[in-house]
Amino acid sequence: MTTYDDLPPYPMAFPGPLRDQLVAAVLSGAKTSTTGLLTAYRVEGEPLPEPGQRSALVDSDERPVAVLEITDVRVLPLAEVDLQHALDEGEGYTSVAEWRSSHEGFWHGPEMRELLADPGFTVDDDTLVVAERFRVVEVVPAGG
Repeated sequence: MTTYDDLPPYPMAFPGPLRDQLVAAVLSGAKTSTTGLLTAYRVEGEPLPEPGQRSALVDSDERPVAVLEITDVRVLPLAEVDLQHALDEGEGYTSVAEWRSSHEGFWHGPEMRELLADPGFTVDDDTLVVAERFRVVEVVPAGG
């Protein structure tokens, strides 16, 4: 039996409607990739994920809802994110431009700028991102 509290938490976005949407996409199988800012890992003092690493996907209440296993991690410039990665984010994107516009809106938002302690933070083609692929290993039973 998995002890979910022993796994590092895997939050997507910030708590609220966007996280709820992303978690639902993961649980439905639509979302198998995600993208973060390399600078956010550095600011938070978090090591980069590694293939084989398992984490507890958490909902907006920080409760584990699934065990994820990282299958691939790439650090690359924002301009090099490809269509397959964008499609696999499971949010209905049909182009890299659409994916990027949505992500720029998130990364330029007040919560991310606060996290980075940079009220004027912006991304450009050279901004390094962490493109992750993952799979759901186990869904946490309700009340688990």
